[in-house]
Amino acid sequence: MYRGNTCGELRISDVGKTVTLAGWVQKIRKMGGMTFVDVRDRYGITQLACNETTDADIFAKANKLGREYCIKVVGEVSERQSKNGNIPTGDIEILVRELTVLSESVTPPFTIEDDTDGGDDIRMKYRYLDLRRNAVRKNLELRHRMTILVRNFLDSKDFIEVETPILIGSTPEGARDFVVPSRMNPGQFYALPQSPQTLKQLLMVSGFDRYFQIAKCFRDEDLRADRQPEFTQIDCEMSFVEQQDVIEVFEGMSRHLFKEILSVELPEHLPQITWHEAMRRFGSDKPDMRFGMEFVELDEQLKGTGTFPVFNDAAYIGGICVPGCAGYTRKQLDGLTDFVKRPQVGASGLVYVKYNEDGTVKSSIDKFYTPEVWQKVKEATGAKDGDLVLIMSGSNANKTRVQLCSLRLEMGDRLGLRDKNRFECLWVVDFPLFEWSDEEQRLMSTHHPFTMPNPDDISLLDTHPERVRAVAYDFVCNGVELGGGSIRIHDGRLQEKMFGILGFTPEQAMAQFGFLINAFRYGAPPHGGIAFGLDRFVSILAGLDSIRDCMAFPKNNSGRDVMLDAPSALDIKQLNELKLKVDVSQESNS
Repeated sequence: MYRGNTCGELRISDVGKTVTLAGWVQKIRKMGGMTFVDVRDRYGITQLACNETTDADIFAKANKLGREYCIKVVGEVSERQSKNGNIPTGDIEILVRELTVLSESVTPPFTIEDDTDGGDDIRMKYRYLDLRRNAVRKNLELRHRMTILVRNFLDSKDFIEVETPILIGSTPEGARDFVVPSRMNPGQFYALPQSPQTLKQLLMVSGFDRYFQIAKCFRDEDLRADRQPEFTQIDCEMSFVEQQDVIEVFEGMSRHLFKEILSVELPEHLPQITWHEAMRRFGSDKPDMRFGMEFVELDEQLKGTGTFPVFNDAAYIGGICVPGCAGYTRKQLDGLTDFVKRPQVGASGLVYVKYNEDGTVKSSIDKFYTPEVWQKVKEATGAKDGDLVLIMSGSNANKTRVQLCSLRLEMGDRLGLRDKNRFECLWVVDFPLFEWSDEEQRLMSTHHPFTMPNPDDISLLDTHPERVRAVAYDFVCNGVELGGGSIRIHDGRLQEKMFGILGFTPEQAMAQFGFLINAFRYGAPPHGGIAFGLDRFVSILAGLDSIRDCMAFPKNNSGRDVMLDAPSALDIKQLNELKLKVDVSQESNS
């Protein structure tokens, strides 16, 4: 038996017992005739005590240990003289009677502690060591607990878990697919699923009226903090439902997770706002509601009321009131201007108005407007003496709102208003069904081509499809989209019409999605669903800035696994079996 107890369970009540522990050496403290060793497993840390006088051989072995040696010890639980109140086992230690080195370790490339000296790259290369750290381990334990809670909750609501295939056909609509060559079908390729969307719809046709899956999904797109090329969804679908039915079930699931994991009680009914309202008030379809600074449109106050040409020519003028920041220095204001001019934001400039505590007003464009105009701006924005108003404008209203949103979030960060321990959740509904793609020069699905148009807008499909609303909904928490879904089209003729609007010929639609259209001929029920990003949900509950920290083996920002050195070139024999030739241009290598 390698161990009879874990390194996190022994307490003062165990004093006098003989125990067997196994784990890794966390730290060694040599103090003359005594050597103390902290041994660690995923359950905790226990101090070992080795006495030169009592057992010289054990003492000598302990002094030869190194960090991260894997060891087994047998000893007697004893009360510590110098207790450690920072750990649960801090009242006891083990008087070692036997010590066995199970495996030696070279010096680790970074310290395996909560506050490590390892940077992201080195920790990803040695991820198996990084996973020994408490901070990372706790994230994976939280992820495990969440999946158990989700499964039990959905099981209690009569959902059945069904696995769908990983090797499927390519669906060009949406993000890029990862493709897999077929050896048995030369020149043909599988795709890895971006989601089980059409497969779960087929399950609804099959009569599995409540389906879920903890589904692995893949998207070949540029990465950022909340994206990875492979990720996990809590994927769900329901038959005989309308939008509110889906919302009620998964609002309940979210409420259950927050309560069980964080003891946080979400409101009984979460607010719902339309996409248009979200864009108008916050410049985002995933607004952070933990703080104010809502947008105020200032066209009436500033357009044509002065001689500032930028405002007079603008299609949109909007501002935010930043409480208590009229004292910002010129250097701070210039820094904000530089922020909005960054390529990630893309604005051409920023105007400020300082409503000082003494009642005076100072603006970066004072010479263009009278004091009466600034008073009207003050009234419109609800500013008080001591507040700062920041104003942006542009020729495209939504684009400018998005830029103003970046500024709002930046001010929220600077003022400490985005508290990770506070949670504000809502639903965003009534998304546009289509969006224009400059790259494709055509309408694209905002979500996917299987989303039901709002019944009130069906007639607009033939005349103004860009104005059609979708029966779609996103679950947003603290400015992060945690889940999204829609009611689906279940009528084959309407589905064919959607494909036509998206530029598919009837032949193309049948070639790619004929299996779904044909299935709808056999009594498809009304259905809808939702998918939550498990990685994002865990990161929100854990207070993390990146989903990588709650994944066991994530990729870096270039989509590489630096530990496995993947992706990598294939052996020529493998290429020959697949009937593939690789032609990488010099431009691609540069």
